Amino acid sequence: MKRTKTYVITGATSGIGYAILQKLSKDNIIFAGYRNSDKIQNWEINKNIIPFYIDMEISDSIKNAAEFIKSKTKKIDTLLNVAGCVVAGAVEEISIEDIKRQFEVNTFSHLDFTQRLLPLLDGGKIINISSMASYGMFPFVAPYCASKRALDILFNSLALENKNNIKYISIKPGAIATPLWSKSIENNRENLKNDNFNAAHNYLIQNALKNEKKGLNVKKVVNIVLKADSAKNPKASYTVGYDAFFVKIASRLPQNILNKIIKLGLKIKIKGNDNDK
Repeated sequence: MKRTKTYVITGATSGIGYAILQKLSKDNIIFAGYRNSDKIQNWEINKNIIPFYIDMEISDSIKNAAEFIKSKTKKIDTLLNVAGCVVAGAVEEISIEDIKRQFEVNTFSHLDFTQRLLPLLDGGKIINISSMASYGMFPFVAPYCASKRALDILFNSLALENKNNIKYISIKPGAIATPLWSKSIENNRENLKNDNFNAAHNYLIQNALKNEKKGLNVKKVVNIVLKADSAKNPKASYTVGYDAFFVKIASRLPQNILNKIIKLGLKIKIKGNDNDK
C-alpha cells in the first residue's frame, strides 16, 4: 500500500506550483503556500490541502509560515521551493534595489524558509525549481540568471554539508508555458522603457509572450519533479526541454566564445523581430 507523504510547496497558486499541487493532492498531505488569497479560489480544496500564507519578500511572513507548518506536522517528506519572480532590463540601468529584491525572492527567502524546516526534513528531499538560466548569462535578465545560479550553489552545499541525509534536487526547465512571462513583462515595464535598448527590450517582450503560449507544457516539468521525488537516488540536477539541454551544453564553452555566440544570436533575433513588425 502506497504511503501518504507530506509535501510543502511555495508558489502553489499558479504555473508549475499549481500543476504540482493538482497532481499530488489526491493522495498526499500538501502544505500549499499562497501570497494572494484570491487565487486560492482556483484550488479544488480538499482535506489533503492545507493552505498557508507566505510572502517571499517579508521575513516575518517566512518565519510565521514555517512555524505554522511545524505546529501541524512533525515530518516533511519533500519541500518544493517553487515561488519566484523575474527582474529584467539592462544591468547598467537596473536599480540595486530591484536586484536585491530579485535575490530576496528567488534565493534568500528559499534558504531562510528551508533552514527553518530542516528539523522536519530528516531523510527527506528538497526540490528547487531553478532554471536553464542558471547555466549562464542571458542578456537583459542577468539578475534572474544570477539568483538562480546562487540558489543552486547554496543548496548544493547544504546537501553536501547536512548530516541528516537530506537529498537536494535542482530542476532546470527551459521556456515553459506559464503566466510568469506576462507577469514579468508587467512587473518590469519601467526597466524596459529605455530608448538605448529599445530594440532588445521589444524582442524580449515579444519572446516572453511567445513563450507563454508556445513554451513547453508545464506537465513536462511536473513529470520530472515526480520522477525525482520518487527516485531512491535522484540526480542532483535535471534539465527539462531541448532548449535547457542546449544551454547546458553551450555553457561549457569558453566564456569569450559563448559571449560572441550570444551577441550574434541576439542580433539576429532582434533583426528578425523588427522585420516581423
